Amino acid sequence: MQDELIDVLIIEDETTLARLHADLIDKHPRLRLVGIASTLADAQEKMTAFQPQLVLLDNYLPDGKGITLLNNPLLQRANCTVIFITAASDMDTCSQAIRNGAFDYILKPVSWKRLSQSLERFVQFAEQQRVWKIVDQQNVDSLYQLQAKNYRLDNSSKGIEENTLARVQKLFTDRAAHCFSVDEVVSETGLSKTTTRRYLEHCVETGFLCVEMLYGKIGHPRRMYRRAP
Repeated sequence: MQDELIDVLIIEDETTLARLHADLIDKHPRLRLVGIASTLADAQEKMTAFQPQLVLLDNYLPDGKGITLLNNPLLQRANCTVIFITAASDMDTCSQAIRNGAFDYILKPVSWKRLSQSLERFVQFAEQQRVWKIVDQQNVDSLYQLQAKNYRLDNSSKGIEENTLARVQKLFTDRAAHCFSVDEVVSETGLSKTTTRRYLEHCVETGFLCVEMLYGKIGHPRRMYRRAP
């Protein structure tokens, strides 16, 4: 029997970030994007229309804060789970998200690898809930481990600015088959070479990009960057 798809709604007002998240969902065989909302009002309309099982939720939206949706009856009626993706680093927002049952809380700038891991854990979480009709203690422990998996502290985002990162990532998303040199990225983005190298290596560390070595006839090999498969 074919696995059931999990419907996902993205609530994010930054168009570039929303498309990057959508691209990640589109690549997952068990996830299906049903819509992108840029405001709270639009989000409520789309939740009513599509009843998604998972929402990727930003906090700072043009007409209010995304955290208010966690108490919305629409989420409860649809049995919908939230992965919070936000620049809100204050403990009050984080605590409120946890208290209201957010599956995960991811700070911006978003690590591509970190979000991928969170989506994969949710898919496993949803599958185990579907398969297990009666649970024993081992089953329960497994579910909690998926939701509370420990991560090593990641310092790779230090000095990385969200909008600049999105600009670099969009270049590779729009031209996924192309292999870019540092100079090409500098030309396309208008960033300095030093800044460009920092963002490219950050994208490699987080799994968004991969590196290929170009060996010429003279001189050292060049690092070329391509969108990771």
